[in-house]
Amino acid sequence: MIKLLTKEAIALLKKLISKQSFSGEENETALLIMQWFSSHNIKFESNKHNVWAKNKYFDVSKKTILLNSHHDTVKPNKNYSKNPLNPEVVDDKLYGLGSNDAGGCLVSLLATFTYFYNRENLNYNFVIVASAEEESSGPNGLNSVLKIIPEIDFAIIGEPTLMQLAIAEKGLLVLDCMANGTAGHAAHGIGDNAIYNAIEDINWFQNFKFPKISETLGKVKMTVTQINAGSQHNVIPANCNYVVDVRVTDAYTNQEVLDIIKSNVISEVRPRSLRLNSSSIPKKHPIVKAGLKLGRETYGSPTLSDQSVLSCPSLKLGPGQSLRSHTADEFIYLYEIEEGIDLYIKILNEIL
Repeated sequence: MIKLLTKEAIALLKKLISKQSFSGEENETALLIMQWFSSHNIKFESNKHNVWAKNKYFDVSKKTILLNSHHDTVKPNKNYSKNPLNPEVVDDKLYGLGSNDAGGCLVSLLATFTYFYNRENLNYNFVIVASAEEESSGPNGLNSVLKIIPEIDFAIIGEPTLMQLAIAEKGLLVLDCMANGTAGHAAHGIGDNAIYNAIEDINWFQNFKFPKISETLGKVKMTVTQINAGSQHNVIPANCNYVVDVRVTDAYTNQEVLDIIKSNVISEVRPRSLRLNSSSIPKKHPIVKAGLKLGRETYGSPTLSDQSVLSCPSLKLGPGQSLRSHTADEFIYLYEIEEGIDLYIKILNEIL
């Protein structure tokens, strides 16, 4: 059965690659996922391009595992030498946009869910969500269905980790900052230069070290990534706007980091969102222990995923390699999908 599901999963991935599915435009890939469920006689529901299903013998008295990965993609960068929407296999590599991030993970989880779907007397329930708008952290992604699906006790998020156990993930704060001053004529030097005021705060962002260091994720990292000020060469600017990218560890909440920043800078600081928090799962959790038993290793992930919208413990795990994500001529090895399905099933069998 596993070999057949693996073959079908690879065939589905090729179909998914061939359909444009930029964030917010996932209707065609959603239909393909619905067809997967229908072809395997699995009841499913959909909401705003998110497609989800429960295992056949779902029991409300049992705890529930969420299996999740996304079917949206970023737009291809200009350095592609291949057609990003043409699934092409060369030397066991399946090329195509979204093949690695996160199509290989998604079809592997779909195959895994299908493998367990008809099983009775499981220790846990399963809910699988093929989510939209992950790449854009949009409002109509996984976060939009969390109140619709059953309550989740812990989650496996399918992202390319080389099937190693990402037991923690950094959160994200994007800050729009504005340093203020007073306009004046540059020749007279009368005025309060907002750029100079911004420099003081930017130096703080560059040099400040948060005292708490995460065991798995290390230090909170702040990076100034954009800046804009001034209207013409002879006018001292009254405002300087800049953007700060903050990667938050599980040692802090996003709100705690924001409060520390606001208490140390003179600029106005406005977060675009506070909901993309860091994520983690204890090393003693049964699913982590199951992975370790099978020779997997744990690590902390610097990249953001749909884990950020979950409040339950979550593990990031999937075939493919994170470094290939969003690159030109993106690919995943076919053996990685085979290994992914096999390991997902073996890890889950340890606790089911």
